[in-house]
Amino acid sequence: MNWRSAAACRSEDPELFFPLGEDGLSRRQIEEARAVCRRCPVMGACGAWAVRNGERDGVWGGMTAAERRTLRRGRVTGSGL
Repeated sequence: MNWRSAAACRSEDPELFFPLGEDGLSRRQIEEARAVCRRCPVMGACGAWAVRNGERDGVWGGMTAAERRTLRRGRVTGSGL
């Protein structure tokens, strides 16, 4: 089974997962997106896919783009994140 077919976000407005920024008023939107992610049975697979594929925008697997960049940098430097 493809993880996307079981994703909780399939029934949500896609715009929710693509805030215009990561601070200020966008924080509320990010938290709303994360609430959907937390109830998703494939959150881990989604986040892993976004990290592996360098997804540059949006909330994937409960992580913002900045959080995914930090995670990727940690893997590159060998910190084990």
